[in-house]
Amino acid sequence: MHNYLRAIGFSNLQNEKDIKEILTEVFHDFDEREVSREGKNKAFVEYTKSFGENMGIKMCGIMDTDGFHQEYYFPYFQGKDISSKEDLIIERHAARESFAGVCEDVRIGVSVIFYLQNAAKYKKEMLLGHLLSDKISTSFSGLSLKGKILFPVQKAEPRVTATGSDSANQRHKMIAAARQGDAEAIESLTLEDIDTYAAVNQRILKEDLFSIVDTLFMPYGLECDHYQVMGNIKDVEETVNKYTKETIYQLRLECNDMNLDVCINKEDLLGEPEVGRRFKGTIWLQGHINFAN
Repeated sequence: MHNYLRAIGFSNLQNEKDIKEILTEVFHDFDEREVSREGKNKAFVEYTKSFGENMGIKMCGIMDTDGFHQEYYFPYFQGKDISSKEDLIIERHAARESFAGVCEDVRIGVSVIFYLQNAAKYKKEMLLGHLLSDKISTSFSGLSLKGKILFPVQKAEPRVTATGSDSANQRHKMIAAARQGDAEAIESLTLEDIDTYAAVNQRILKEDLFSIVDTLFMPYGLECDHYQVMGNIKDVEETVNKYTKETIYQLRLECNDMNLDVCINKEDLLGEPEVGRRFKGTIWLQGHINFAN
């Protein structure tokens, strides 16, 4: 049974019989079906059924002359915003016909590894040769089993949006140049990091860590697509799982200048989410590739 079914409202499943009933409904009463042919009389098929706004279950497998053979299923929550337009590397998992994506986005500071949501669509577009388009973008989303709400950081002076944006863009350009081997950019970033380290060491003696760190995005645990995040809440939506009637929070976050949507069961969230506050928790990161028409 998939651990993250709880995040979309299936917290009371007791055994495999319960999930088999739900998967039977996904197969017979699906909302979408995506097919990618793999040869004569064989195709990779992805069934999708929604159990609430932008969330549900995807079931994937092989269809041949003997019928449909399920390989795996997973809960999904699809992000509404475009999170990144950076280049992607997609790799197939060794054990099954599912995929992991890698995105090098300078805003995050680490290589972002995610679980690909629309595998069948990716396989179809790959066969058509559409993956070389520069109009491909990625929408990130996360399923969370545990999180808490923090108050926002109180800032001494209001940010000037244009100045803040220009400064962030300049840093992103420097990081990109440093990755290309620019010695001057590397030196500037190193000096900047030394100054930041010194400032943090002074402030940490008198302040709480989360009053210094505004947002964060960092790897968590042993699985490569799990992250610990802290982000500013830009929007809150409360929805209900149509099957179980459990209440789900869908939070839109700004995290390291990146848009990220997070889905969490109301029972697993400590605190009351409101716009302006912060969410801190661990997520299973998923990504939906958007292909230009």
